[in-house]
Amino acid sequence: MKKSFFYLTLALIGLGMLAASCSSKDESNATAAVSAADATINTIMQRKSVRSYTDSTIAPELMESMLRAAVAAPSGMDVRPWHIVVVTDKSKYDELFAGNFNMEKFKQSAAVVIFCADTTVTRPPREDPNAPAVTSPNPIWRDDMGACTENFLLAAEAYGLGAVWTACYPFHDRMDPVANYLKLPSNIVPYSIVPVGYPNGEFEPKDKWDTTRIHYEMF
Repeated sequence: MKKSFFYLTLALIGLGMLAASCSSKDESNATAAVSAADATINTIMQRKSVRSYTDSTIAPELMESMLRAAVAAPSGMDVRPWHIVVVTDKSKYDELFAGNFNMEKFKQSAAVVIFCADTTVTRPPREDPNAPAVTSPNPIWRDDMGACTENFLLAAEAYGLGAVWTACYPFHDRMDPVANYLKLPSNIVPYSIVPVGYPNGEFEPKDKWDTTRIHYEMF
């Protein structure tokens, strides 16, 4: 009887220690999750348009990490229409970006990233997945490209870099030189042009919170 009581006591102590350990791990995991969330939200809130850069270059692995973040964006029907061109050779810029009023920013930056989109999708019809693939217009490529570009901007912010989204599509005076120089197929269009580099100076994000633009339940 005494032995049984002894073993029961040990078992209860063990369960108590296990519960305490689990509780400690849960609290630690919760703290880590909050810390990660805070870092993510802070990156989003600190994102700003940076238009002046130092002459420092960007390490290739850092650029690849930002590009990986870009293509992690959501994509309607998982089409993933993006094609991304990274340009660092400034001798190309006068022809590549001919007439673009952002030329000074481009030439200052460490790299210019051109986000292009395939405006078509080739796949079997949705109503008959076993049928031969057909090519048709992709009506939502702009949404995907916006998310892709924004992901890149957030990644740049997270790494302490500066970038700015300069408009390209639908302005043909900016699109055509790029499309012609890169020899883009007719179904591929340049969507946005993003110079990126290390910020030259201090830049602050804008506070865009406006309660008059927030609605609950109804407009």
